[in-house]
Amino acid sequence: MESFSIISDITDEEVIAIGNSIRDLPRLRKLYGDGRWRKMKGIATIQLRNGRIRKAEIHWYEAQGIGRKEFKRKNYLD
Repeated sequence: MESFSIISDITDEEVIAIGNSIRDLPRLRKLYGDGRWRKMKGIATIQLRNGRIRKAEIHWYEAQGIGRKEFKRKNYLD
């Protein structure tokens, strides 16, 4: 369960890993299907469950035709 929601556009998007470089690739394919999976990172404004708004680095997986999956907050930037 996500403990935050993204309330702004994601900026400074960057690819961290592609395809077989992703440790969770077999799990992603099993859950969401085959695709050209990428692990990504970027910066966004998020709202925490308690209502607080923070700027944070977030990571996620994405594949064309499947979309963005499994957002994770990594670091607060404010």
